[in-house]
Amino acid sequence: MSFAMFVTWVLLGVLGGVLAGLVMKRGGYGLKPDIYIGLVGSIGLSWLFRAIGLFPNAGIVAMAFVAFIGAAIAIVAQRTLRPTEQPGQAKGTVWRWGLGAALVAAVGWMILGPSGQTTAATATTVVEDKTYEVTPAAMKVKAGIVTGEVTAMKVTERVEQGSGKVVSPAKLTAILYLKNSSADQTVRLVTGKIQYIDAAGQPIKLEEMRTEPTIKFASYGSERLDPGQEASQALDVDFPAEALKAKNLKEIRLELAYIPSPYREETIKLNVTVGGK
Repeated sequence: MSFAMFVTWVLLGVLGGVLAGLVMKRGGYGLKPDIYIGLVGSIGLSWLFRAIGLFPNAGIVAMAFVAFIGAAIAIVAQRTLRPTEQPGQAKGTVWRWGLGAALVAAVGWMILGPSGQTTAATATTVVEDKTYEVTPAAMKVKAGIVTGEVTAMKVTERVEQGSGKVVSPAKLTAILYLKNSSADQTVRLVTGKIQYIDAAGQPIKLEEMRTEPTIKFASYGSERLDPGQEASQALDVDFPAEALKAKNLKEIRLELAYIPSPYREETIKLNVTVGGK
């Protein structure tokens, strides 16, 4: 976050507090409390957007809009939940308008001036996909009577062009082909789990807030395999950044859970007549 963007948050919080007394005259505590509430809403919502990673490439214009919305939400919440009983006062209205106009001019300068233009230019940084080859890219799999192949394996992350800053963490993508090789059993695929193993034989953990790489077959409609039947589905799972380091990843383990059951075919005779004949 740049200094110019933070100053913009502050200015918009103050502006929201000043305008509150002009637009919503009743229910307020005065100019200073309105400004404090506007600052809390402006900085609070803007910081929240940055903290949780919403619109990571948003420029100063977009974040200015978020800051003003935050100030407005905080002031409306105060007027709705904890209003005062005192009537609105016309005193100082001209002064408020003058201060509001000055703040609008200051915000406009921050957004459209040299600092704002620099921030906007930074926000247009090109994001590209960085692909890491997995060798070999295809491997056979066998889990009891379930056999198959994992193909087209690759790891991709999104980075800023030039700086190399990671925008979206790494993902492992592949195509999983599975076949029921039994002649007399049906298989119901339950779930699958992927583990990344380091050179010491230990699992490599994913970073916080990332999802463990699992496969849910039911969501693809391919969970049942009759004898000789095949199925395929795309894999797109999180990949640990630690595993991208040279010689750190030794193997990828795929654990499959399935339920086999006897497969039977029976003939049922239906004695019918058509047209009453």
